[in-house]
Amino acid sequence: MEVLKVSSRSVPNSVAGAISGVIRDKGAVEVQAVGAGAANQAIKAIAIARGYLAPVGIDMICIPAFANVEIDGEERTAIKLICEQR
Repeated sequence: MEVLKVSSRSVPNSVAGAISGVIRDKGAVEVQAVGAGAANQAIKAIAIARGYLAPVGIDMICIPAFANVEIDGEERTAIKLICEQR
């Protein structure tokens, strides 16, 4: 599954476009965010992506989970948002 990493400086509309493209091509994508700001941008992007996909008949769902990721040699907990077609 393709992984999209979101930061607090990510532009939600751009991330939404990327999510929509992967959902159309592969049917599922994993969105990862570390920190409150990144999680906020990721959630906004997912909401926007649903709006992009709904007119073409794709009902996207999101399953939240945690993931351990390594950043600069340090283990951090990330929010993992698995998005897929219903």
